[in-house]
Amino acid sequence: MKSENFETIAIRTQTERSLHKEHSSPIYLTSSYKFEDAEEMRALFANEKEGNVYSRYSNPNTSEFIEKMCLLEGAEDGFATATGMAAIFTTFGAFLKNGDHLVSSRSVFGSTHQLLTNVFSNWGVTFDYADLDKPQDWEALIKPNTKMIFVETPSNPGIDIIDLEFLGDLAKKHNVLLVVDNCFATPYLQQPIKFGAHISIHSATKYIDGQGRVLGGVILGTKDLIADVIGFARHSGPALSPFNAWILSKSLETLAIRMDRHCENALKVAEYLEKHPKIKLVKYPFLPSHPQYNIAKKQMKQGGGIVTIVVEGGIDAARKFMDSLQMFSISANLADTRSIATHPATSTHSKLTEEQRNEVGIEQGSIRLSIGLEHINDILADIEQALA
Repeated sequence: MKSENFETIAIRTQTERSLHKEHSSPIYLTSSYKFEDAEEMRALFANEKEGNVYSRYSNPNTSEFIEKMCLLEGAEDGFATATGMAAIFTTFGAFLKNGDHLVSSRSVFGSTHQLLTNVFSNWGVTFDYADLDKPQDWEALIKPNTKMIFVETPSNPGIDIIDLEFLGDLAKKHNVLLVVDNCFATPYLQQPIKFGAHISIHSATKYIDGQGRVLGGVILGTKDLIADVIGFARHSGPALSPFNAWILSKSLETLAIRMDRHCENALKVAEYLEKHPKIKLVKYPFLPSHPQYNIAKKQMKQGGGIVTIVVEGGIDAARKFMDSLQMFSISANLADTRSIATHPATSTHSKLTEEQRNEVGIEQGSIRLSIGLEHINDILADIEQALA
């Protein structure tokens, strides 16, 4: 039975059953594979025959995870990596070379900023930052040697959004790759490839797993583009472990129902905090006050599980609020079943200068709230007492 429904695809897509007729996919904890004869070994290494050669290249568990993600995201092929940052590094490494230029959204994850400024810049790759809220500035930054547009939307932690259809048209006009970090939205809420993106990247550590257990990443796109990714990844070795792939594939079975609750809770938190006198600013895609609200409604199914706030009183007030939380975890992670509070200026984005943080709206009083799956009354009660 074939289905076009997200939930059914996520639950029913799995590897071929073995002679044991297992209902749930087993874990294939093997580093290598046996060949029937010397000719099969030769044919597999020559890419004349499909099959598993070595688990750094492929494994039944990673293959199942990739197949699910491709179906859910609308991609032709993919490659699974050990972490989300490995997915970003591998994508940059596969397509950028000495002399190339990249246009990136200014509001990117701290480690992505480090890759651009301290790694690829040393390898002769130049870049320019553009603001998500100023789409009119993007085209002027494209040069003859521009090879890629990279963007997070919604961004981390500013929750800024840009029109993916606009970027898709821009990338097509200038014949450059459009790469979208889709981590905050997940394929359930947003599918960048449908809007013209060539590659969609996820830190599967976040909502794909959703329970703070394993690390992982995935790169999704056309077969031709992913062939280049695989060519780079096979030799650089960022492969996802079979165990983590098994966890992530199983986690996809509950992604839709989890995201529905994350979004429901997050919207209620955002609405509550927007009216609170001790809160200077609330950013959430599905609040009408969000600057890109109409764009979010166009390209996202719901608003996601992340709410970013600015507490009145700067860093002292932010620390007091976080230290007063009783149920929320203080952690650098996000997208967990458990609600989490993070102070980006002193953690995930601490390597940025204060000027760079201000440019993307990260103030000393900024706090990123990853709203979990606890009962909404308990989430709101914890926030209320911490602000008292």
